[in-house]
Amino acid sequence: MRYSIFGESHGPAVGVVLEGVPPGLVLDLEAVRFDLSRRAPGKSPLSTARKEADEPQILSGVFEGRTTGAPLCAVIENTDTRSGDYARTKDLARPGHADYPAHVRYQGFNDYRGGGHFSGRLTAPLVFAGGVAKQILAQRGVCVGAHISTVYGVNDEPLEDWESLRACAAKDFPVLDDEKGAEMRDAILEAKNDQDSVGGAIECGVFGLPAGLGEPDFGRNAEGIFAQHLFAVPAVKGVSFGAGAAFALMRGSEANDPLYVDGDGSVKAEQNCAGGINGGITNGMPLVFEVTLRPTPSIARRQFTVDLAKGENAVLELTGRHDPCVVHRAVPAIEAAAALAACELLKI
Repeated sequence: MRYSIFGESHGPAVGVVLEGVPPGLVLDLEAVRFDLSRRAPGKSPLSTARKEADEPQILSGVFEGRTTGAPLCAVIENTDTRSGDYARTKDLARPGHADYPAHVRYQGFNDYRGGGHFSGRLTAPLVFAGGVAKQILAQRGVCVGAHISTVYGVNDEPLEDWESLRACAAKDFPVLDDEKGAEMRDAILEAKNDQDSVGGAIECGVFGLPAGLGEPDFGRNAEGIFAQHLFAVPAVKGVSFGAGAAFALMRGSEANDPLYVDGDGSVKAEQNCAGGINGGITNGMPLVFEVTLRPTPSIARRQFTVDLAKGENAVLELTGRHDPCVVHRAVPAIEAAAALAACELLKI
């Protein structure tokens, strides 16, 4: 199953085309809308004030409630744009954004408004595609869930099981420990009051994948497949599996996952430092990873940059509506990317 995302932040709409969708799937649009609402902006002081209905309109690939097997195309209208916010600074490359490399790559013809095709707005159609993928995976007993693991140094409890993550999805601020969540909210609001932003991390688990998926080599390596999908999400700057960077602080006796035969005859691990993957191949344990997301680049503070039209140094002072932190809204986007990666790993 392949997907292609199209549109720009301030264009008429954003959308996605999914090819290779299995025919006959009863598409639960309410479940997709729920995930879109989790990502939607404008619901609290922690997010941008931009308000979008994010109602998907399916143009093809679904007939009488079931997928047809033809390319599934869905669009989501952009209804609350303020393109004038970007006119004054259109030639000023925003530090931390893709403005400069996009200007070079597309010879200055890229849509600069709101980041154009590089905007976090493009995660809306990604979440739609992931919602379809989740329903396909559910038919095979595979579930995907995530939570905020860190915001600006405040850490949530580590992931334990699927049930705790499923409960997380219903929360406005998806953490396992609500007290830690309150501390994270305070950190975000403090940065906002300082005309600044903060970053964080999201931990995600894919449950129910069988052992033996993937290959050790380039192209079919399980970690590589997931990383490719995850790094396509705006703001993601790091991906680690299992214990991740903590492996550097361990001895082998701590990092190894002792194996045992379960009561049903299946092989299990006593712990899951490997994150469900050894040698590029799934081992039957939950596939667990963490992504690191950078602080939102658009901040109201005075910054130094360059004027791309004049080819000279410049000063940038941004106005407009921006997220002081994208981590909480990115949780369903990371789940979506993981679900699409799992479909690829399963050769769906």
